[in-house]
Amino acid sequence: MKNKQILVTRSSMPTFDEYIDEIEEIWDSHWLTNMGIKHKTLEKELKEYLQVPNITLFTNGHLALECILKAMKLRGEVITTPFTFASTTHAIVRCGLTPVFCDINDTDYTMDVSKIEDLITDRTCAIVPVHVYGNVCDVYEIERIAKKYNLKVIYDAAHTFGEKIDGIGIGNFGDASMFSFHATKVFNTIEGGAVTYKDTCLNKILYDIKNFGITGPETVEYAGGNAKMNEFQAAMGICNLKHVDDEILKRKRVVDKYRKRLEGMDGIKLLSIKTNVQYNYAYFPVVFDGEKYDRDEIFEALKANNVIPRKYFYPLVNDFKCYKEKYSSKDTPVAKYISERVLTLPLYADLELKTVNEICDIILKTKHN
Repeated sequence: MKNKQILVTRSSMPTFDEYIDEIEEIWDSHWLTNMGIKHKTLEKELKEYLQVPNITLFTNGHLALECILKAMKLRGEVITTPFTFASTTHAIVRCGLTPVFCDINDTDYTMDVSKIEDLITDRTCAIVPVHVYGNVCDVYEIERIAKKYNLKVIYDAAHTFGEKIDGIGIGNFGDASMFSFHATKVFNTIEGGAVTYKDTCLNKILYDIKNFGITGPETVEYAGGNAKMNEFQAAMGICNLKHVDDEILKRKRVVDKYRKRLEGMDGIKLLSIKTNVQYNYAYFPVVFDGEKYDRDEIFEALKANNVIPRKYFYPLVNDFKCYKEKYSSKDTPVAKYISERVLTLPLYADLELKTVNEICDIILKTKHN
């Protein structure tokens, strides 16, 4: 590993020839964007793969989340989690909404559903929970709470592409779910994203919002933006979708090796596996929970050996400079505790098991003095 840098992830790609074959007809049509044939093909194939009633593609997951929040015409406060990527909260704020941070639970690091109701006020309009690392939220309890208080639920499902709960595709829960197809995700379109949703009426609204609010040749009804997925992104998605199940199986092999080496070790906490969830093995987080190992020392030891893990998520969103005047991570103590101790280890389909063993050797030898 000394001569080869091992990053926390590596993008899955089709063969060069496969991608070239897929984009060849773009040269014939000269149709590069604006919902062309590749875009329409991928949208159809993803709808079938994810087993959802409606789907709209976007140029990235962040704009997908912004657009669905705008399409639902939400006003007021949104309950969400600080244990997430910056995009989740930024999208809420950029839509003129006020985030209210709910702490996470200490078992799967998703929103602590027992704390949601205490945060609901007469200004609460929605809940934006985040499926984290491929761990799914307590979707049934969130649904119960949302119905009780007449709240919308929009899931940040960036980490859970292709997953199922009790045999049901993850994109079917809540009012909508946002997926990211960023290059680092289990399924990628280079950059890209999508929203799945129940209300078919949202289809046209989302289409218009992502296309400048243009509703006809001479009419513009929304102050929309430009969030269209282009044909080259869609073509990459068409190729990658053919291989995604195999990629997930390869990722599982890597996860199984990590678990075999690290599970049950004193001071190392791994996530438990839920039997009713079909996982995509998106990330492998390890929490160094105790005095035997120190997260930052492990990080530096791995880095010294050309292995680059990630402190994901650290710092918490409510400690960001742009939010810390209004919020404090002291209000979400579990999230703060986990964020200061978690590392996501390298995980991708073609990561060699020999390398996984070497990474585990470094971790287990780096005991806190």
